Amino acid sequence: MTRSTDILNLTDRVTEQLRSKLIDGAWEPGQKLSEASLSESLQISRNTLREAFRLLTKEGLLVHEPNKGVSVAAPSIASIIDIYRVRRMVECQALAQAYPMHPARSLMREAVEAAQRHREAQDWSGVGTANMSFHKAVVQLADSERLDTMFEHLLAELRLAFGLLRDPHFLHAPYVDMNARILQQFEDGKPAEAAAALNDYLVHSERLILAAYARRLAEKGIKV
Repeated sequence: MTRSTDILNLTDRVTEQLRSKLIDGAWEPGQKLSEASLSESLQISRNTLREAFRLLTKEGLLVHEPNKGVSVAAPSIASIIDIYRVRRMVECQALAQAYPMHPARSLMREAVEAAQRHREAQDWSGVGTANMSFHKAVVQLADSERLDTMFEHLLAELRLAFGLLRDPHFLHAPYVDMNARILQQFEDGKPAEAAAALNDYLVHSERLILAAYARRLAEKGIKV
């Protein structure tokens, strides 16, 4: 293996680590990222970190400003609408056409149970992370590496929108039981019904996010 390939693989791994942090809600939109502290904590060179920053900036997850450095991006209302459009197309079709005994079903079950545990502990950020895992598992029903990769990027951007609202209880509490019901329909051999329920769920979620986001912008005096 050549040195250039080693560097490329390291950059990919670091990029994935940083993307996972965004999905887990570790950083808020607008937050500045320190090259020094991140390169030290990840034990990598600044050049490798900068390349990972470049890739995530290309994905729209980070923003680089001359003389200001790198910060976490804030999704626009248009991008949120587009994210939900893609989610309905991908998730609902994956669920409707999947085999009820697909291995990803166990991942869906694990995510539902994790969300229930976090809810009992009043850990709403943890509920949000479990919810992300549930939807990733739904997409895995399609058995497509391309869709899995695309959806990973999309979820990272969506989590940034959630971070802007700063009310994880309001955002995530309604969907713990909804996810459980959708999973039960799927396990009962009713994928079409589960897909229809998921479509209604995503429409509800989109409206909730957009309304809350618009209120947040209005508080800042920004017209939408």
